[in-house]
Amino acid sequence: MLSTLQRSSRHASALRRLHKSALEVVERPAREETVTGSFGAFIHGVQPEQLSQTVLQRSKRMVLDSIGVGLLGSTTQVFQLALQHCQHMYAPDDISSVYGHSGTRLSPTLAAFVNGVATHSMDFDDTWHPATHPSGAVLPALLAISDMLPSNSKPSGLDFLLAFNVGIEIQGRLLRFSNEAHNIPKRFHPPSVVGTLGSAAACARLLSLERAQCSHALAIAASLAGAPMANAATQSKPLHIGNASRLGLEAALLASRGLEASPMALDAVPGVAGFSAFYEDYAPQSLPSPEEAEPRFLLEEQDMAFKRFPAHLGMHWVVDAATSVHKLLAGTYGKAFSPALIHEILLRVPHSKYINRPFPESEHQARHSFQFNACTALLDGEVTVQSFFPATFQRPELRALLSRVRVEHPHDNPANFDRMYGEVEVTLVGGDVLQGRCDTFYGHWRNPLTDDSLRRKFRGNAGTVLPPEKVEGLIETVEGLEQLANCSPLLMHLQ
Repeated sequence: MLSTLQRSSRHASALRRLHKSALEVVERPAREETVTGSFGAFIHGVQPEQLSQTVLQRSKRMVLDSIGVGLLGSTTQVFQLALQHCQHMYAPDDISSVYGHSGTRLSPTLAAFVNGVATHSMDFDDTWHPATHPSGAVLPALLAISDMLPSNSKPSGLDFLLAFNVGIEIQGRLLRFSNEAHNIPKRFHPPSVVGTLGSAAACARLLSLERAQCSHALAIAASLAGAPMANAATQSKPLHIGNASRLGLEAALLASRGLEASPMALDAVPGVAGFSAFYEDYAPQSLPSPEEAEPRFLLEEQDMAFKRFPAHLGMHWVVDAATSVHKLLAGTYGKAFSPALIHEILLRVPHSKYINRPFPESEHQARHSFQFNACTALLDGEVTVQSFFPATFQRPELRALLSRVRVEHPHDNPANFDRMYGEVEVTLVGGDVLQGRCDTFYGHWRNPLTDDSLRRKFRGNAGTVLPPEKVEGLIETVEGLEQLANCSPLLMHLQ
């Protein structure tokens, strides 16, 4: 039988041979450039030296944060269910590592899946605007490929970061071609769509696919994309990120073998539903060729939102507003404060049905409840990982406060992460009214976490499953990632 290294080496060598043969199959006579073709040209042609220091720094912060929430997520029930399923239903294949589980390895696609599930299992991963969770769909797939490649063929840290940024960029471009995408979603979960294509783009780049194959990888991924919002606030929502990572990797691998797809999948063709099947107002533009124009990555123009506690991004506005009211109550009543002093709680928040949950019945619903998060912050002065534990979640005093919440949706408060605000107005039994408002929470791209805050979050998350020396090793490795000749040091610290 072949050893793991032999199988990995032969598979990697076969991929590289297939790249050339697949190119010969898909080459066509020259014709006018399509949007889909321009995306393939960008993925294939962009170079590491075209990453600015701003983009490098921001993307390293994303990698560090995503690994941390993934490691913490590996302790959750939904992750354990996904891992058990993969171990029991598929033949063992000890190639790619699993977050926080030393000695546990799966096939690259299944490792991408379970690590993606871990990343979103607590809704603690980064968020961008237009709305999506970009890192969780891309990073697990790239780590799985890096594990798959033999030790003498591991990508450099800079190549790894380039592929990561390509995956983020493709997601951002697709979202910015639709006005609908700028608002909190109603029909489908964005990372299950753009995340799948972002994963395919990142994997295609790391596998050094040819230009035509990169276009096909995106088009194949479009056939594997999509998940309805009906599964938001359930254990199935983390599967959206896991599938985006896994299926994007599948798409790139299929393209590397010569599988073809529509050359117009990302174009707006009258009467043909390509990417416009997801966004009806989709109006794409071709990307300039990296050889013809110096690319300006979207990540250079807009930073990322990093969450301070594990809940839907919209919760962070009401929590900051409610925390300011808690401080006023503590300053007036001190230890004498009792929830019984509160007569009514008014929340002024955007209209978004799936995050308006008056009496959440599970931790996943609680993570998507304006009411739960506002009341928790009023009681405790903060929301933390422990806020969603059963003993905390089921407190009688918390349930009592939930029954006093009323919600309004002002016309000037749209369901848009770049324009929304959160207001909390508390009326006391004696008639006094206390107010708190948040326009930009700490962690938003307009008010980003400092490096110290991000490291503190990472240490808290990663430290739940890794010893301190590995936690610090990961911080040091990620912060110097572009200097690494190969990314083996990153991989060795993950378990």
